[in-house]
Amino acid sequence: MILSDKRILEEMEKGTIKVDPYDRASLGSNSYDVHLGKWLAKYKDEVLDARKHNLIEDFEIPDEGFILQPHVFYLGVTMEYTETHAHVPFLEGKSSTGRLGIDIHATAGKGDVGFCGHWTLEISVKQPVRIYKFMPIGQLIYFPVEGETLVKYNQKKDAKYSGQPNRPVESMMWKNKF
Repeated sequence: MILSDKRILEEMEKGTIKVDPYDRASLGSNSYDVHLGKWLAKYKDEVLDARKHNLIEDFEIPDEGFILQPHVFYLGVTMEYTETHAHVPFLEGKSSTGRLGIDIHATAGKGDVGFCGHWTLEISVKQPVRIYKFMPIGQLIYFPVEGETLVKYNQKKDAKYSGQPNRPVESMMWKNKF
């Protein structure tokens, strides 16, 4: 079951869902549109190592836009800061974004109950495409949780992505023990 617009608004009033900045025009019938923040990043190294802290270089998207290239992996970030304390948030691309050949996440479309922060986007494109800061990029949908959540994501001591800033965040895989 997905929350409707009315239920999203009710949960926002209760404080279990937060979107900042909030714009009523971004609320769909069962989703909330999020926008591309002004920062993009690329990894410094061409070959990434899952056991290594792979560093990124971030840059601001110019006012005239930026052309994303195929075969280049970009990290972006949502303009919106979100909190979800009683539901599972899912981030999906908008159909208009997909029709431009832009994928906004490789695998990490699901958040956890208790996620608080800006969403890092895992962006790739099928052909060159010019993008702009603050353009609509995706939509959040919310699923109710069956049962009580014992430990929310923002309460876990080892939560690697809690409180993400308004800049892209690189993979923290290297913090895992394997």
